[in-house]
Amino acid sequence: QVQLVESGGGLVQAGGSLRLSCAPSGRTFGTYAMGWFRQAPGKEREFVATIPWSGVYTYYADSVKGRFTISRVNANNTMYLQMSSLKPEDTAIYYCAAGTLASMHPNTYTAWGQGTQVTVSS
Repeated sequence: QVQLVESGGGLVQAGGSLRLSCAPSGRTFGTYAMGWFRQAPGKEREFVATIPWSGVYTYYADSVKGRFTISRVNANNTMYLQMSSLKPEDTAIYYCAAGTLASMHPNTYTAWGQGTQVTVSS
């Protein structure tokens, strides 16, 4: 089973940008669909964005649509989440996930990273 490692989190002011990266540890992405989820303190994990292996389409949560962009470079085994116009409510631990379907449902993903903290100050 693929193991995932996220990077790129940090502290940023509202209106700023961050780019998160996700890469598998010790193997390739294969043909996995990938997704980003986030979990804020005291809240359930929520869907952010997803992209299939082919990258031919992407799907976003309404709360991030127009501000976040998910992408992947299969040749480099790396997936990205470009986050712009960040808001304090985007503060959360961000997780990348791999699965067989590009889905908004966390149960469809079989591998998860340990998460990276994103903090947006007002």
